[in-house]
Amino acid sequence: MKIVSWNVNGIRSADEKGLFEFMASAGADCYCLQETKAQENCLKKHFKEFEPYHVCFADAKRKGYSGVAVYTKRTPDRIETLGIEEFDDEGRTLVLYFGKLVLINAYFPNSQEGGKRLDYKLRFCAAMQERLDRLSAEGYETVLCGDYNIAPFPIDLKNPKSNEANPGYLPEEREWMKQFLESGYTDCYRKFYPDRADAYTWWSYRFQARARNIGWRIDFFCVNPPLAAKVTSCDILSAVTGSDHCPIQLELGADN
Repeated sequence: MKIVSWNVNGIRSADEKGLFEFMASAGADCYCLQETKAQENCLKKHFKEFEPYHVCFADAKRKGYSGVAVYTKRTPDRIETLGIEEFDDEGRTLVLYFGKLVLINAYFPNSQEGGKRLDYKLRFCAAMQERLDRLSAEGYETVLCGDYNIAPFPIDLKNPKSNEANPGYLPEEREWMKQFLESGYTDCYRKFYPDRADAYTWWSYRFQARARNIGWRIDFFCVNPPLAAKVTSCDILSAVTGSDHCPIQLELGADN
């Protein structure tokens, strides 16, 4: 099973930059998109009918903001959101069940300048971990993919020292991610590339950051212990453009 996750920074904008051509050529079983910035009922037909994929959306109540979508060749057994109003109102999560496999597509909040939304973000992180722990206890294999809006370690961004007071690298965010991984969840990219620096998934539009590879790794695939051994590859598709993020890709063994 091949899964691609991508913060598209506006699904309509990404469409104009080749999103669906990329999806048609990449051949993934699932595409998990974040920051769609669109209500489903305002999208044109081709966004909602992309053969051979089943499509589901979780939209924010606020127009032009947040939102996630999943395109999947396999029809899910069921689809849920996080089930918590303050997060569902911002369209931050889709939870898809495929037998014993649960795929969660999440757009984590940005803590914003001065940590203005840090409490909200940490509540989201805690709620997500609680959901994952419960699923694990029930015997599910879980994949949590998306834009976490956190660079957990110095290796995950170009200039860690100068960003210590900036959103995405605040001590509280990094501490949550550190304990999340220490609790047993696997950062799939680091499973294969534990020491690789200069491997980023987001670049500012300013100062030619992408051309100079001044970036952050804030997009992840994390899996629970029963699934970790079944992950066969995880890669950053940095050559793919169309957003300020690039896609990331996970492959699972043939039984998934």
